[in-house]
Amino acid sequence: MTDIKEIRQICEMLDQITGDTSIPRNIRNAADQCEKLLLESEDEIDVRIASSIFKLEEMADDPNIPLHGRTMIWNIISRLESLKQHNN
Repeated sequence: MTDIKEIRQICEMLDQITGDTSIPRNIRNAADQCEKLLLESEDEIDVRIASSIFKLEEMADDPNIPLHGRTMIWNIISRLESLKQHNN
């Protein structure tokens, strides 16, 4: 069974990105979309996690993102990857 507490913690990390005005708006919007995907999608949890990781990797590759934002994204990806492995 999926650890909903872990997903909520990941969503709190995404909220930090969404609320950080030093991060470009397109990245903040994508973080918000990832949060909605994780919480509200009716897809299986593995699909939601994989889709979120894909979107976050695209965000991390954006040349305009500040270093601290990129680090936050990598941390979120790492937590999602471990959650994904835990569910397999």
